[in-house]
Amino acid sequence: MSTVSSQITDAVTQSNVKVVGEAPAMAMGSLYQTMAHSTGLMFENSVNSQNQQNILGQTATTQGVMQIYSLDTVADAISIATMLQASAQN
Repeated sequence: MSTVSSQITDAVTQSNVKVVGEAPAMAMGSLYQTMAHSTGLMFENSVNSQNQQNILGQTATTQGVMQIYSLDTVADAISIATMLQASAQN
């Protein structure tokens, strides 16, 4: 039966302890990276949503201004049509 040198068993044990000791730090590092990435995506989605809301607001404002500017035109068209109908009846 051959015996293993105590120096070898100590080296293997120290390597195993090193790997087991580093595992929580590696796991936390991975967790922090995942959290940072998720936070980045959250901010990206927030900015995109804000941009879409700004576009909708500008569109609504443009439509409102176009309706305001077209009121006189509609009123003029109605009054002209009324005058034409009145003159046609006479």
